Amino acid sequence: MPRTKEAFRRIKLLVGAYLGLSVLTLAAVVLLRNDHAAVNAAVWIRGSIVAVSSLLLYAFATRAARGSRGAWRRLTVISSVMVAVIVVIIAVPGGFPVWMKIEQGVCGLLLIGTVSCATTLRTVFTPGHT
Repeated sequence: MPRTKEAFRRIKLLVGAYLGLSVLTLAAVVLLRNDHAAVNAAVWIRGSIVAVSSLLLYAFATRAARGSRGAWRRLTVISSVMVAVIVVIIAVPGGFPVWMKIEQGVCGLLLIGTVSCATTLRTVFTPGHT
């Protein structure tokens, strides 16, 4: 199924970019830890959560590509929830510095692409589909 393989290739590329950006962001947080205007407690917490979630999403994408319906469902749901959380983070004033809101916006775009590709695979994971 070439379309299915292509969709999973795109998903893994998008989630891989999300993972890479998340790890780079966490590294930046560590490097900027003494700049309290750039890194506050919320940045530490969010950066850590995003890094862990990106690792999980990559694992789900890999397992879904191998045919795991549960992994596909987790990938779709968690990506969707993360997009909603990112919208709130960007929209609510304060809490996060502008650089983090920009980074989260880029993460949100990657996750919107992930959700979009993942939902096109719905029929592949429908029970009874061959």
